[in-house]
Amino acid sequence: MNPINWLLTSQVTIAGSPVLVREIVGNVFGLASALFGMRRLVAAWPVGIVGNVLLFTVFVGGIFDTPQDKDLWGQAGRQVFFALISLYGWYRWYQTRHQGAGQAVQPRWATTRERLELLGIGVVLYAIAYFVLKALGSWGPQWDAWILTGSILATYGMARGFVEFWLIWVAVDVVGVPLLVQAKFYPSATMYVVYGLFCVLGFASWWKIQNRERAATPEAVVVG
Repeated sequence: MNPINWLLTSQVTIAGSPVLVREIVGNVFGLASALFGMRRLVAAWPVGIVGNVLLFTVFVGGIFDTPQDKDLWGQAGRQVFFALISLYGWYRWYQTRHQGAGQAVQPRWATTRERLELLGIGVVLYAIAYFVLKALGSWGPQWDAWILTGSILATYGMARGFVEFWLIWVAVDVVGVPLLVQAKFYPSATMYVVYGLFCVLGFASWWKIQNRERAATPEAVVVG
């Protein structure tokens, strides 16, 4: 069996239930992306895209062979949005890094206007996601819609360098863990716990960086 076929078909048993190896591998790439993101490395984006592709195939059993009997279209859909927003983040961080900024992104708090914009966008996205996911027959559409919406907002916030994006991820993880456990996506549920703890550390790290860099360049003006 070649490596690609092995990755696409291999399973392991966790808590008495079959789990796809590609779900585990996809989450490992996701964690690596988060680690690179905390260190403000451009590599966070392409590494994350690889994880997105793998995880997309995990949550749509109607298209790909999966051992679970529940389709989570919100989880699958967020992988698509992740990949698209990651292309934007990749370009933005790469551009900033090569303009002599020293780092790919400078963490900052979102302005009041930007927070209100994110809130408004979040409400609209949630409403759309809920009705679309319900129509598709996604399991737990109200929770799946929040995970999808929060994930989009958090990824966009990371691309813009908003310190708050870590807190949005925590809110996503709080909902995601019980949903994924009930649906028997155990590796993803476990990684959500790890992500939640990691996001707390990431938030503290970016907050400190923001304070340090702002103190070093008090004359800097942030352009939204």
